[in-house]
Amino acid sequence: MTTVAGEYVDLQINGYMGVDFSDPELTQEMFVKAADHIFESGTVLFLPTLVTSSKKVYLRNLEVIRSAVESHGWLKQIPGVHLEGPFISREPGAVGAHMPEFVLEPDCDFFDEIMTRSGNYVKLLTVAAESKNVDSLIRHAVSKGVAVSCGHQLATGEDLTAAANAGARLLTHLGNGCPNMINRHKNMIWSGMACDDLTAMIITDGHHLPADLIKCIFRVKGAERVIVTSDAAPVAGLPPGRYNLWGNDAVLEPDGLYHNPEKGCLCGSSASMADCVRYLSSLELLTPEELRMVSYSNPLKMIGCTL
Repeated sequence: MTTVAGEYVDLQINGYMGVDFSDPELTQEMFVKAADHIFESGTVLFLPTLVTSSKKVYLRNLEVIRSAVESHGWLKQIPGVHLEGPFISREPGAVGAHMPEFVLEPDCDFFDEIMTRSGNYVKLLTVAAESKNVDSLIRHAVSKGVAVSCGHQLATGEDLTAAANAGARLLTHLGNGCPNMINRHKNMIWSGMACDDLTAMIITDGHHLPADLIKCIFRVKGAERVIVTSDAAPVAGLPPGRYNLWGNDAVLEPDGLYHNPEKGCLCGSSASMADCVRYLSSLELLTPEELRMVSYSNPLKMIGCTL
């Protein structure tokens, strides 16, 4: 089994050690506690991720996070946030563990308000590629230096091609954030793999994707067009049990699976990037150099950062 030394870049962390970055009562102290644990886990740069929330939460929490980052001199290690919503699909399955009542249609004005209030502190934006007028939002976000990813969607191949032509460059956790039952041939997973212009972010925690699908994604995309992310939920680092998250009565199993049994969906992962790379390494698909590429070099390049 090949291994890779620690030092990871994670473009999607929703929270850690009981701290939820989308919590309406998030404080700077709470954020710093989570960030300290994330750095201790071997992740050297990450994007705090806010899931689909009210407008008030987006505007408030980005200010809280940026203030905490600036006060600790972490702008190089935490260069911005990932907005995983609110411009995603509200359809069951595609919306996943997100709260559908907060989903919005693509809105350049609200995006500008977020950017202005946070001091342009957005590095990555996830949108549903099939949303009406999403191409305008993609072009607008890209013009402001924000990388755009497609996810939590019911997108067709045509939708993804149009999004890529508008400037989208990524797929948010390919193979997840979609219904359990989909057309066997025409679906967002096959279309995502087939779109050569979109790099696939994948969660390799041993629960989100089966080994066979991980292998297929790498065979189609190649290591140069894959990025590993943890999609860590606020339960990462906590013991097994029941936790309420984003309106989900969710269960963290002893093996690390974090899910909502009633919805039949996952609620993020309980893994760190080190855990995800360790599992991916165990599949013996990649060389040590390729493991570092998908967990360090590729994500840095995608958001235009260096360390």
